[in-house]
Amino acid sequence: MPLKLYLAGPEVFLRNAREILDAKAALTRSYDFEPICPGDIFIEPAPTRHEFGLKISAVDESMMNSADGVIANLTPFRGMAADTGTAFELGYICAQGKLVAAYTNITDNHFARVASYYDGQIAPDETGRKRGPDGTALEDFEMIDNLMLHGGVARRAGHIAIHRAAFDALYTDLTGFEDCLKYLATRI
Repeated sequence: MPLKLYLAGPEVFLRNAREILDAKAALTRSYDFEPICPGDIFIEPAPTRHEFGLKISAVDESMMNSADGVIANLTPFRGMAADTGTAFELGYICAQGKLVAAYTNITDNHFARVASYYDGQIAPDETGRKRGPDGTALEDFEMIDNLMLHGGVARRAGHIAIHRAAFDALYTDLTGFEDCLKYLATRI
């Protein structure tokens, strides 16, 4: 029986979500894994949007519980960092001690993206810690995203694929995703 991989990422929000999720699922199957796609769910109607959101959350957690591992798309989404839902999913599966891999379709590390957010106006404080103009400290650990995401994967002997995709293919380029599949195939 093939291992089940939860495919975490912001693709569910794309206009062509079904097309991208289907491509990821087909690629996953080609490496003899069974894909679990958050976009492949049916949620019973609920009386309020809030209750409907809770139902989606419960189904997603159930899907993650049934998975043997995750491939998380950490390409920055709606800002300078990974999608917050994807970050939760990656952490949830890391906490369960399952197989983990992640990828990003940008090559600028977390510090470079935050420095860009501050237009490069970074200065060391009296202790030498780098701070933005608002006084907040910046992580500078040469990691692709927040140290808990990158570190969570690395400390579990997972793999992080870093690939520069064209801007118009940030969420559709599957080069890094396939690199994760290749890596996980060597782990089983």
